[in-house]
Amino acid sequence: MWIVAGILLGIVVLAAAAGTHVGPHAHLLSSAVGALAAIWLVVMAALGLADPLLYVLLAADVTMSGVVGAFAVKALRTPGPLAEVNKPPAKVEGKMGQAVNDLDPEGVVRVAGEEWTAVSLNGPVRRGEAVQVINVQGVRLEVWGEGAANELGHAEQRGEGAIS
Repeated sequence: MWIVAGILLGIVVLAAAAGTHVGPHAHLLSSAVGALAAIWLVVMAALGLADPLLYVLLAADVTMSGVVGAFAVKALRTPGPLAEVNKPPAKVEGKMGQAVNDLDPEGVVRVAGEEWTAVSLNGPVRRGEAVQVINVQGVRLEVWGEGAANELGHAEQRGEGAIS
């Protein structure tokens, strides 16, 4: 009977240790096996195997299983760090932003408080100029530079942009 108790308590300790690497489900397993071990130790005590070591093991098992079980329940109820990563990106199409550096034609823009790699569709955009998001291609934005459009328009009016 002591061998069974030792095996159960060993599983409790191993599952609790594995839970720090595997996650809260292993802690839940550890707590469940701990409850089973506690029942086994109570049965041993009821059968007359009332050794002082049995009561020490029972107290340690109940304490550890309770604490590990509480951690498991808390961990399973709260979203982890990946909840933020797995959140879909905000809809940025049509939003206005600002060039963080020069886009010629690629660079970085800030839209809705986030920095994105971007490609200007209408020519170079200077740092600090306003851009509007036209399209999202994966993690890259296609933007329309407000200042670039003005410069392009002035160049066409002067005849610089015309192709002969």
